[in-house]
Amino acid sequence: MDDIALVVPPVLAAPGERLGARRALVLVLNLGSWIGLGLVMAHVIGGQGWTPASIAIMALFLIGLPWTLLAFWNAVIGFVILRGTRDPASYTNVALRATVPDAPISRRTAICIAIRHEDVERVATRLAVMQGSLAATGAGAMFAFHVLSDSSRPDSVAAELAAFGNAPGVTYRRRPANTGFKAGNLRDFALAAGSDAHFMLVLDADSLMSGAAILRLVRVMEANPGLGILQTLVTGLPATSAFARIFQFGMRHGMRTHTTGIAWWQGSSGPYWGHNALIRLSSFVAHCELPVLPGRSPLSGHILSHDQVEAALMRAAGMEVRVIADEFGSWEENPPRLPDFIRRDLRWAQGNLQYLGLVTRPGLRAMGRFQLCNAIAMYLGAPTSLLMLVIGLVNGLTRGHAGAVPQTLAFSLYFGFLLIGFAPRLLGVLDIALRPAERRRWGGLPRLLAGAATDGLFTLMIGPVMMVSQARFIAGLALGRRIMWEAQRREAGDVPWAEAIRGLWPQLLFGLLFAVALWRVAPGAIPWALPTLAGSLLAIPFACVTAEPRLGRWMVRRGLCAIPDEFDPAPEVLALDESRAERSRR
Repeated sequence: MDDIALVVPPVLAAPGERLGARRALVLVLNLGSWIGLGLVMAHVIGGQGWTPASIAIMALFLIGLPWTLLAFWNAVIGFVILRGTRDPASYTNVALRATVPDAPISRRTAICIAIRHEDVERVATRLAVMQGSLAATGAGAMFAFHVLSDSSRPDSVAAELAAFGNAPGVTYRRRPANTGFKAGNLRDFALAAGSDAHFMLVLDADSLMSGAAILRLVRVMEANPGLGILQTLVTGLPATSAFARIFQFGMRHGMRTHTTGIAWWQGSSGPYWGHNALIRLSSFVAHCELPVLPGRSPLSGHILSHDQVEAALMRAAGMEVRVIADEFGSWEENPPRLPDFIRRDLRWAQGNLQYLGLVTRPGLRAMGRFQLCNAIAMYLGAPTSLLMLVIGLVNGLTRGHAGAVPQTLAFSLYFGFLLIGFAPRLLGVLDIALRPAERRRWGGLPRLLAGAATDGLFTLMIGPVMMVSQARFIAGLALGRRIMWEAQRREAGDVPWAEAIRGLWPQLLFGLLFAVALWRVAPGAIPWALPTLAGSLLAIPFACVTAEPRLGRWMVRRGLCAIPDEFDPAPEVLALDESRAERSRR
């Protein structure tokens, strides 16, 4: 298959940024498809007359739909740009055009790693790899590493002191209190840094960046004085966990198209994801102090998900926030097991829902408010979908029938929504499949397609699991439940059946009730409901199987869901693998 390129439509190829026209196009695409799908849904559920139940279902459908449509159109626009331009990153980020690739570094950067109760040896290994990579560039003297600890457990503190207390080129600082969580930790450092550094590179405990990638960020920041935050496109590191391998395979394809799309129309009001990003320290100190939300509810107090708020505050002050929609030496690790993935997601859910108290904050720009609303909307799909199912089934049970819904139309609508949801991943895979050189980087077309098929099945299974988890957690927020910031599990390992049952019994219960109710109401609908039923009924064995080390090792040997760094690893990834191998031998 030859490398096939598309012709970029004139509206996408307009000179300069013309963000107003771009955003108008995105609005029209999303609003038009929202109205169109709403009319189709209204015909499906209201064809036999409107009832309180059908009105409620229609309202919930319209509330939960916009975020899915936005992700779809972001991916479509990103795909067109990836296929139709020579340099998508520069095309979507004008800051790159003013940058001289080999310009000398003239300003100092503080590289900050925020930790709390982490596996110290893993953090130290990544830090050492980055030190070596920066030293190899010849510009290492312009960078200083800072380990910012919020740990309170004596064993963690002792391990951190042993690893970082006297480490060359590393400054270790521990706060006595975890005030403000990670954001408070970084804020305290930024206030204390003064004139010692111009920029701050924010890293998570599982972050890894190459020296060349770090220099690229600094050069772009130096060449653009109006740039406040510069975010990288972060990709997953090679993983031995089956769960992490499958998840990051699909996530990488979806994020490439998605990020290219949002970089094109968000422009100078781009995303910040809280790590693997460079920040102008003076602007951060002056403009990005986070408010403490009033009240005693779980959504009050210090902000957990600080990134979107800091980006909105930075842009409100007139500084630009941009993303480089390119894969260039910026990595992270993904959760190795389903329970760890759920815990991380629910912490994000609580943090994002805190934005409800910020969207009307004075001084924010329209795009900043939109991004906060969009972050909230990410977690509206789960409760709205669950409520739609519950209302429909309860209505069918109490009325004795499910209503005369045209089965062909309902079936088409269902699979149409699946296609919309899968579009970012599918378009990402298609983009690679159309490029001979990229296909080889991914291990060839058969392996690429096998990984895509595996990811498709995985996504169908995990969707209902996350729907129930998110809906249950959001309901719990009303009762005072909250999640605090703690270290994530990063080491691969199995999920014991007892742990899976404790954590996933609500999914099993939901699946059983859903199956029984559907059998009573509309047994003919069971085939198209199988993805939801299977994901719920099999959640417990799914968690155990995808964490099984033997499955992970088998996938590594077969190259299933492999990423390019497994076939042609970067020096930093090789160094990290060697350190892991040495650790496992000890």
